Amino acid sequence: QVQLVESGGGLVQAGGSLRLSCAASGSTFSTTIMGWYRQAPGKQRELVARISSGGSPNYVDSVKGRFTISRDNAKSTVYLQMNSLKPEDTAVYYCNYRDYSGEYNYWGQGTQVTVSS
Repeated sequence: QVQLVESGGGLVQAGGSLRLSCAASGSTFSTTIMGWYRQAPGKQRELVARISSGGSPNYVDSVKGRFTISRDNAKSTVYLQMNSLKPEDTAVYYCNYRDYSGEYNYWGQGTQVTVSS
């Protein structure tokens, strides 16, 4: 029902920046909780950042001050601006869509972020 298309991943050197985008279709985007998760090889998937329908953000401690999550409801798109990237940020990043009722939970296909030292 809901399609999430991610883009913006790539290979960067430590200290560099990337901006991830996730465009949603087939949904009422403005009433969702959107999040970015990541999964590194051999590790569990973890929540990196999330943003409420009203734009209130939350971050995991390890990215505070470096990453910024934002949303553009008119474009049905959520972004993750990643600055001062570290090798430990290397992972596949997934966009997540949840409605406030908890009934719907969708995932993007994932985009690879690789940070070299």
